[in-house]
Amino acid sequence: MPVVNIADVPSEPFKGGAGYQTIVGDQQGSTPIRVGVQTSPPGYQTARHSHPYMETVTVLEGEGEAWLDGSTEVVQLLPGTTLVFAANQQHWFRATGSKPLVTLGVHASPHRIVNVHGG
Repeated sequence: MPVVNIADVPSEPFKGGAGYQTIVGDQQGSTPIRVGVQTSPPGYQTARHSHPYMETVTVLEGEGEAWLDGSTEVVQLLPGTTLVFAANQQHWFRATGSKPLVTLGVHASPHRIVNVHGG
């Protein structure tokens, strides 16, 4: 079984200043899931988006908040919080604290597919 040290994985820059490290998966789609760590600076917010498969996001460090389509309120994000998004469920999250928000995302797909909604 391969062992991955996150410190050895290069970070892919995201618009807005966040970085994403793919720790399971590759461009060829050779794994049945895709796992990554996203580090979002204070104030960063994702676009409202969805994925055509289930996704989970677990907060490892920092603070934030999230919106999930179908929910009437914003969810507070603290270390240990896990969000479970159904396929095609629109959502966003943002870093609200003074330190980066670090999340572990698991995509139930060999490829990370992001469908952005709105502006």
